[in-house]
Amino acid sequence: MRALQMIGAVTAAAGCVFAVMGTAQAASGKTQPVAISFALMAGGKEVGCGAPLADLGSGHLSGKLQEARLYVHGFALIDAKGERTPIALTQNEWQYADVALIDFKDARGGNAACTPGNPAKNNVVTGVAPQGAYVGLEFSVGAPVESMVDGKSVSINHSNVETAPAPLDISGMAWNWQAGRRFVTIEVIPPAPVIKPDGSKSRTWMVHLGSTGCKGNPASGEIVSCARENRFPVRLDRFDAKTQRVELDLTKLLEGSDISVDRGGAVGCMAALDDPDCPPVFAALGLNLGDSAPGANDAGRPTRPGVSPIFSVGAAETAKIAGAKQ
Repeated sequence: MRALQMIGAVTAAAGCVFAVMGTAQAASGKTQPVAISFALMAGGKEVGCGAPLADLGSGHLSGKLQEARLYVHGFALIDAKGERTPIALTQNEWQYADVALIDFKDARGGNAACTPGNPAKNNVVTGVAPQGAYVGLEFSVGAPVESMVDGKSVSINHSNVETAPAPLDISGMAWNWQAGRRFVTIEVIPPAPVIKPDGSKSRTWMVHLGSTGCKGNPASGEIVSCARENRFPVRLDRFDAKTQRVELDLTKLLEGSDISVDRGGAVGCMAALDDPDCPPVFAALGLNLGDSAPGANDAGRPTRPGVSPIFSVGAAETAKIAGAKQ
């Protein structure tokens, strides 16, 4: 683990529990710790680590989880008037600047479900916010182009994975195009190998999301611009971190996909415009794969900003982990 410099007035808040309650009182100058929990769901049950999966895809298949990681950023609390107050993230191996990496797999990489003794690698985002009363939460999925660190703009998405600070140094989240990042990596193993168009087989069916149509070489100092950003905001107008968590639903993500076959392009969906497996995945994410209409120029942008069908609010205190001992 490398030590990272703190941003502004951020103080250590890891492990603290924050109750989201009422209107912000930023003028007081006081802060309060924040902890936002995430959970991975499938078939109406919490899964993660090596827990068996059920009800996946249009065929309602069982399966196993190979990978489930995503970058999230731009966290803010929402008060009763709808005003946003940014959360300053704690700087650690999972969080840098305003970006965090969520990883639902366990460190052992085995076939056991998540338990208190075998937890997911990281499913909590921590930080601080001005003291006050809040009723909602907002964040975005993806790695931003840049963020502010110590008052300076720092490249985030298009940076060298070998020299970047954690958690941007994860080679498994590197995107091949212009040194970018995969924003979402979901890989599942169906009960039988995936059949490809040429008759060959693949062990996994994958969803890899990142910016596409990019130009410019960051290694030579060129500015990188991408035609399809493929980032999207999630707004939860009613959210209480003491009793609730953010849930990502694998069943919803894959409900329009037949994960037993691949119909062309990369196995599963890797955000290609011409990949026949991508339209239902992008619909579940809440993103336009291509332009919604001729000349709309909204490819890679949210279909309804703030709304993503795969994300919802769940009750944290009543959550049960599939396969775990109670």
